[in-house]
Amino acid sequence: MVGSVPPLLRNRQGKAGLASPMTPPLQQQACQEPAQPTPKPSLLRLRTKPHLETSWRGEFSGSCLEPRVHKQMLYGIVLDAGSSHTSMFIYKWPADKENDTGIVGQHSSCDVRGGGISSYADNPPGAGQSLVECLEQALRDVPKERHAGTPLYLGATAGMRLLSLTSPEASASVLAAVTQTLMQYPFDFRGARILSGQDEGVFGWVTTNYLLENFIKYGWAGRWFRPRKGTLGAMDLGGASTQITFETASPAEDPANEVQLRLYGQLYRVYTHSFLCYGRDQVLRRLLASALQTHSFHPCWPRGYSTRVPLRDLYASPCTAAQRPQTFNGSDRVHLAGGSDPALCRGLVSGLFNFSSCRFSRCSFNGIFQPPVSGDFMAFSAFFYTVDFLRTVMGLPVASLQQLEAAVATVCSQTWSELQARAPGEGSRLADYCAGAMFVQQLLSQGYGFDERAFGGVTFQKKAGDTAVGWALGYMLNLTNLIPADPTGLRKGTDFSSWVVLLLLFVALLVAALVLLLRQARSAKSPSAI
Repeated sequence: MVGSVPPLLRNRQGKAGLASPMTPPLQQQACQEPAQPTPKPSLLRLRTKPHLETSWRGEFSGSCLEPRVHKQMLYGIVLDAGSSHTSMFIYKWPADKENDTGIVGQHSSCDVRGGGISSYADNPPGAGQSLVECLEQALRDVPKERHAGTPLYLGATAGMRLLSLTSPEASASVLAAVTQTLMQYPFDFRGARILSGQDEGVFGWVTTNYLLENFIKYGWAGRWFRPRKGTLGAMDLGGASTQITFETASPAEDPANEVQLRLYGQLYRVYTHSFLCYGRDQVLRRLLASALQTHSFHPCWPRGYSTRVPLRDLYASPCTAAQRPQTFNGSDRVHLAGGSDPALCRGLVSGLFNFSSCRFSRCSFNGIFQPPVSGDFMAFSAFFYTVDFLRTVMGLPVASLQQLEAAVATVCSQTWSELQARAPGEGSRLADYCAGAMFVQQLLSQGYGFDERAFGGVTFQKKAGDTAVGWALGYMLNLTNLIPADPTGLRKGTDFSSWVVLLLLFVALLVAALVLLLRQARSAKSPSAI
């Protein structure tokens, strides 16, 4: 069944929450309740203020996890249907949901061949067929006796959000096609839906902090405790959108950017925003369209590289609508060469950000409210791949903003032959690394406002342990009630200074006991004691 309203999302009147406006009418049926043991009373709640994209109007629940190992495992499957490709993640956890750490782990993954499901707008059945190879792997990876009880979800992101804007009928047809394929497998299929940008951001933040055990931890003393280290912010760069989400102490000036979550009895006020058309692939399209408008070459491409650009593909995206000529021949292919010009490339990328107006006390860009970034951050997806290329393939330091800017300038100065010599295995993606890196550097420093000090707290990672970082795990944890509520005996972690005081008291008591024993020994040896 196609469903977009998770069964555990409720508004304050207890009625089912509304689906995202991006969700086609085909998705408005309610999902079935998870076929799991009856959960214990929920202590996990989410509250959000009204927002055009959000599908959350109230609460979602979690069930208890207590520290005990159980050998039999349960499984869950999430298909992350991104704009450029689809990935399948299989997660596992103890059957009694009482493992020592309370952490659900990644069992295996599979990258679907071909483009994202939104690329099948003209051939919806092809979207469903593209998933078959990975679904066959899932049949092998999940024990056969667990197939019927394994929940299966598909969540589509910004690529399908764009398609639903331009062609709701095509979007609905694609979702219907993938649903038809998924229902043919023996898993417990619980719906295919389009996530809002806020969904992506918040679930990515939940995943990051859940995997790093920032919400709750099982301590050496055999009890659950709440760590005092705080949460990490999360930054996700996909193909069609980018998200920034972090905990903030003050209420957001724009209610659309605030989400409140209650996790393990603790209230978290979270700032989040998703920028549609600011994912890597759409940014590259926009830069290409700008280069055609303003230059006779592409300053971000390496000198010596050239290609023929099909105009129909370039202007098909709503992200390039503002740059689309009033009249053009869609069958034309325009020849364009690279220029290896870092300064002009920086100017081209800067044109993506509008800092001219802000009706709040401060904004990131395009008039969007954002409080100052605070705390440490994890940047994943294309953030990781871009920075990893600079430091691993190119061998350039990127530990500071200044180093990142220098690394980007170095890459953007390379000719095509020089790049091919240094990175022979990158193939067709190589020509776009300058533009992608310049965008990441400008987005972090100018767009989000990271200075040198704040940038020092950003880590670029693909995984936390053996689990990929992204929205998929947080999404499954929500829909399957797997985020544990407060176990009995939950206690707050003790901060470092308190541990020092306790240690000193212990040493003092130990010394006092030794002194007392020595005095008793001396008195026993004295003549008066005979």
